Amino acid sequence: MFLKVRKEDVIDGLLKASNIIPSKTGAAYLRTVWLKAEGDSLSILATDSSIEFVGVYPAVISDGGLVGVQGKKFCELMRRLPPGEITMKLDPASKHLHVEQGRRKYKLPANESSWFQDFNPFPAENAVLWSGDFFKEIIDRIAFCIADDEDLTSMNCIKFAPVEGDDVEICGLNGHQFGLLRFTNADIRAVLGQDGFLISKKYLLEIRKWLTNDEIEISLSDKRLFLRTGNRKEAFSLPLKAYVFADYRNFINQYKDRFASNLTVDRHELTDALDRIFVFNTEANKATFFDFGPEELSLYCQGQDIGEGTELIGCQYQGELAKIALPTKVILEILGHFVSDSLTFSFVGSSEPCRITGKDDPNYMIITMPVEITEDTYYSEEEL
Repeated sequence: MFLKVRKEDVIDGLLKASNIIPSKTGAAYLRTVWLKAEGDSLSILATDSSIEFVGVYPAVISDGGLVGVQGKKFCELMRRLPPGEITMKLDPASKHLHVEQGRRKYKLPANESSWFQDFNPFPAENAVLWSGDFFKEIIDRIAFCIADDEDLTSMNCIKFAPVEGDDVEICGLNGHQFGLLRFTNADIRAVLGQDGFLISKKYLLEIRKWLTNDEIEISLSDKRLFLRTGNRKEAFSLPLKAYVFADYRNFINQYKDRFASNLTVDRHELTDALDRIFVFNTEANKATFFDFGPEELSLYCQGQDIGEGTELIGCQYQGELAKIALPTKVILEILGHFVSDSLTFSFVGSSEPCRITGKDDPNYMIITMPVEITEDTYYSEEEL
């Protein structure tokens, strides 16, 4: 193999490949970045045995071939080189890849090409275009509602679900919090088939790193999700999960007519107030009391040995519920995922689900659980 590339053409792909492969653990094959030279392009391939990344970049190929190198070291070397042309040549006798740039010369041990295992091909026949920035928005708005623990099976996954018409629902559930975003897209609805699919949270965050604001192609096989840039230069695939997701529609329908108390409040004012009240939260008391009045909301927290805080802000409230306790940190995180200036909190009771929606956040809602109010003002989170 003998080729020339420009650093600025390949460095982004190399860094994406480096992010996927493990640093120390796993087989040597998994710590390898593969370089495949053919035609007028250099393909960069990497996998951690689950995620697969393929990038294709312009190169001047004198002699094609396939070689694997220690991924982290090779990518770090390329990152530190200045912009400009780089020559790569494989010495099959010594089994080393020689990298040169001007007066700079480096030699890296090469892995046998026989180690290479073919990656899953992108199923172009089922591909549809989608907005990369909207996919990122979906991840940002739902991922925080997904459990981190992989042992929680479906609660560790995001659900893409086909619903009536051309609508799609994206949701996540972690046991005490539920996020749902709904949108209309006939092409994406068709890709999902009848059952939709599940993606583990760790893969979801890797997708988020890879996505840009540009259009992408999305496609599915029976067991994998495939993404590809609109110019078809980079492809990213990952395994789908086969867990059974909770019947969230039944849960929503169970409560939809029971939200009898409604609080409307300015998101910015509430955020600022809770941020100050949070100072008085402790390990034993992580909640803020919401005391409701028709036009005034009282926020209150008392922390053992550290004092107490009370704030009054304007609101509009209708309902029979007089008081509720909500986990301060959780509510602050939820508020940060809305764009609406005005939010509505809908309540069933002091220990039942609370639904949060925003005027300028159509088809998006978060459901969270209050904490139980006891006579000794200790708190414990309820489970959905």
